Amino acid sequence: MRHVSHAPDPILQAEIGRYIVAWYRAGHRDLPWRRTTDPYRIWLSEAMCQQTRVETAIPYYERFLALFPTVADLAAADLDSVLAAWAGLGYYSRARNLHAAASEVVRRHAGVFPDTVEALMALPGIGRYTAGAVASIAFGRPAPIVDGNVRRVLCRLFALEGDPSRPPLDGILWEVAAALVPTDAPGDFNQGLMELGARTCAPRSPACGACPVAARCGALRLGRVAEIPSARARPPAREVERVGLAVRDASGALLMARRAPRGLLGGLWELPGGDLEAGEAPPEAAARLAEGSLALAGGALEARGRVEHRFTHLRMVLWVLEAPAARGVAPSPFGGYDALAFLGPPARGAVALSALALRSLHLLGEPDGHERARRTGPP
Repeated sequence: MRHVSHAPDPILQAEIGRYIVAWYRAGHRDLPWRRTTDPYRIWLSEAMCQQTRVETAIPYYERFLALFPTVADLAAADLDSVLAAWAGLGYYSRARNLHAAASEVVRRHAGVFPDTVEALMALPGIGRYTAGAVASIAFGRPAPIVDGNVRRVLCRLFALEGDPSRPPLDGILWEVAAALVPTDAPGDFNQGLMELGARTCAPRSPACGACPVAARCGALRLGRVAEIPSARARPPAREVERVGLAVRDASGALLMARRAPRGLLGGLWELPGGDLEAGEAPPEAAARLAEGSLALAGGALEARGRVEHRFTHLRMVLWVLEAPAARGVAPSPFGGYDALAFLGPPARGAVALSALALRSLHLLGEPDGHERARRTGPP
């Protein structure tokens, strides 16, 4: 792998900075968070756009701000309402960190966002990239940023080989980004780098003819744009099988369970259930859970089908079985859940449901309570 042990040549560095800033100012996408320097709104956009397409994030961003227009409003909200507003974006730890960081901004900084990378990184869930984005865009600090798009742009620009997400190349890219960011327009430069990776320097079939720094691109000069950066090997996704129990009270409301705050799908509501044990069939697992944890009235469990959802590292298959109506049952939390409640459609619309929960409700022919938000978009 080729290494760089020093900053780019100062003349080349200045040229790259000027070209990217000019290109960005001449024709960047008109995104709602680019119409403001409010650090809260910029921070929110960065949290939402990590691992989410911009087009997908925009309606969530606008709806979220309508519900929580300031950092103080977000800090004052209960976590369930924050997760419900986030539902559908995935990676729910981002929403939990947003809520925790907002509380810290209010408690430790009197509701005013800190303006340095170091102080921003002291807030829950804010890493070096997000801190650099907020500091440069909202406060004009010459802080570098390195995300997936920026990694690809810099690797190609300087013909750097290797896995850009791992040492030593990851550290080299941060050094290069720090050397390139101009002091007079750091926000526009950083947004230009991100825009360049999103619109022009794409992973496949990049539009090199439209690139403002094509004449300085090492990978293009070597004819190796398609090879740089190196593709990252991903381990195969493992499969997890679970059962979910559809249990109703006398009014027909479904029993829902909230996962504990930490871990996969933390804080989200779903049909209560659990993982299949080795060699266990779904009906056997459902009967075991029902008998040992839910104290249901007697009667046969009816298989209703299966749903599945793919995460980055695993594929989860959920077998849905319906139990006879439960009358007078007062269940208590079990199996990693921290709350259980019978929820009808209006109540389900006020909590965050996992994608698996939504699919299981639809399998049962049940409204999930979130239809109006999806149909009307931001309030």
